[in-house]
Amino acid sequence: MPLFQGVGTAIVTPFNKNGEVDYKTFEELIEFQIVNDVDAIIACGTTGESATLSYEERADVIRFAVETVAGRVPVIGGGGSNSTVSTIRLCQDARDAGANGILAVTPYYNKTTQKGLVEHYTAVAAAVDLPIIVYNVPSRTGLNIEPETLAKLAKVDNIVGIKESAGDLVQTAKMAALCGDGFDIYAGNCNEVLATLALGGVGCISVMGNVAPKDLHDLCVAFRNGDLNAAKRLQLKALPLIDALFAELNPIPVKHILNLMGFNVGICRPPLTTLEDENVELITKAAKKYGLI
Repeated sequence: MPLFQGVGTAIVTPFNKNGEVDYKTFEELIEFQIVNDVDAIIACGTTGESATLSYEERADVIRFAVETVAGRVPVIGGGGSNSTVSTIRLCQDARDAGANGILAVTPYYNKTTQKGLVEHYTAVAAAVDLPIIVYNVPSRTGLNIEPETLAKLAKVDNIVGIKESAGDLVQTAKMAALCGDGFDIYAGNCNEVLATLALGGVGCISVMGNVAPKDLHDLCVAFRNGDLNAAKRLQLKALPLIDALFAELNPIPVKHILNLMGFNVGICRPPLTTLEDENVELITKAAKKYGLI
């Protein structure tokens, strides 16, 4: 069985005016997700600004998510780094915090070879007895997991899936063909959810899920039930909102929309900033048109 099917929200980490994690607002965000039929919570991913959280903050955020969710849906902890040793520590911290699984991005900046990817993830999997979803996002890391490499990783017992954000559906198809039905593919780009499901994917790990989890959940359910028209309608409806969510670097736009929705998530930690003036109206209009505010 997949770790989860449907929408897993890569949830934002709210900060207060002092730049500290705002756990009261974080609880509100989690409850909003549960009420709106989210299928999993991913804490301390890219959207959760993991890059600017300390080791201790990451562990605390994941632990709080686990305690607040209280078993209602799986909680997956972000555990990736550009160092294998650091990745192992982060994944072990997530395990100790009670996470049900791990999302581990490929090494970034120093990167590695395809052989290095196999060795990196194999070492992580051996050190952490949890299901691991690898995360492929070349636009952020400068490194792509080739389908043939993923097929090797899929043979490792507790490497169970991939969040695929390369934006290349031909590559996604090759991954599905090489890895087979027992390996779970999640759309990492919100505009590719339906296409990924059609290629054998089981769901998405989503930025949009922060503001509209129910629509993505319903899209996945509609597809599984064979209602392709409903799934297509929900995917096409979401496209303008998705464009707005990526008008600037994630999670700047999604935090702006959440603030407009009444969740006081604050702003991003430096070096990320607030929205450029020319994008405020664009993103606000998209949120209004979608019915979020």
